[in-house]
Amino acid sequence: MENYNQTLTDFILLGLFPLSRIGTFLFILIVLIFLMALLGNLSMILLILLDIQLHTPMYFLLSQLSIMDLTYISTTVPKMTSNFLFGSKSISFIGCGIQSFFFLTLAGAEGLLLAAMAYDRYVAICFPLHYSIRISRRVCVLMIMGSWLLGSINSCAHTAYILHVPYCQSRAINHFFCDVTAMLTLACMDTWVYEYTVFVSTTLFLLLPFTCIAFSYGRVLLAVYRMQSAKGKKKAYSTCSTHLTVVTIYSAPFAYTYLRPKFLRTPTEDKALAVFYTILTPMLNPIIYSLRNQEVMGALRRVIQKIRSVKM
Repeated sequence: MENYNQTLTDFILLGLFPLSRIGTFLFILIVLIFLMALLGNLSMILLILLDIQLHTPMYFLLSQLSIMDLTYISTTVPKMTSNFLFGSKSISFIGCGIQSFFFLTLAGAEGLLLAAMAYDRYVAICFPLHYSIRISRRVCVLMIMGSWLLGSINSCAHTAYILHVPYCQSRAINHFFCDVTAMLTLACMDTWVYEYTVFVSTTLFLLLPFTCIAFSYGRVLLAVYRMQSAKGKKKAYSTCSTHLTVVTIYSAPFAYTYLRPKFLRTPTEDKALAVFYTILTPMLNPIIYSLRNQEVMGALRRVIQKIRSVKM
């Protein structure tokens, strides 16, 4: 038995990696992914900020997605890295609450923001003449503020509940961050009502936005099919496939984790799935949106040319 030397108010994060060579290899891989996510999202934010041709509603929303992803991955990986390197698996009661709050806020806000991005493309392709009216800067700000506000309200409710649950003697959370469903297994009370609220929240902040995204892109693809311009069709198809790829990578493992009944879940599977929506997605988003977007690549070339001209 390991001696974690915890206080009465500490939790223990059992982590993601076993203490072995394979565990060390996986740890190094996660750290590299984390660094790539930081570099990719920071690059997207700076590129959109510096290039005036990207000062449009679509890229304003995309910059917010990068900010969310940057904060999202920073909520879990640094603590996991610290615990692995220094061998201290404990996290304070308050620290666990803070981590849970930011994770849930960002999870809910990102689902809503992805829906807002889909609506932006829907209006741009299906109602191009009305785009400047329907998707103004004010509308973008309201969509972004709404995503953050609703995500934080939902997070406050869940975090407040999980911090007031009476816990049994063991406080070892079988996860690499303070996941509310993993914490429920330690509770000394029946939590079926709360588990139902988790199902409802996942439906409202993930499943419903995903359904709206799928519906809007169904309408978009129908409109694209009727287009006369081959170039316009190609660009629209590329935009749709890019966004759907991002949404699916993020939503599918998240939904599978939180919409399953408790008796069908296992800690090992939950942790493996969590890697997709907490670590891999924040890394993949900037890669997918940049490599598959000619406007972003063009902006990158222009910024590089400006930097070179200044140096010369």
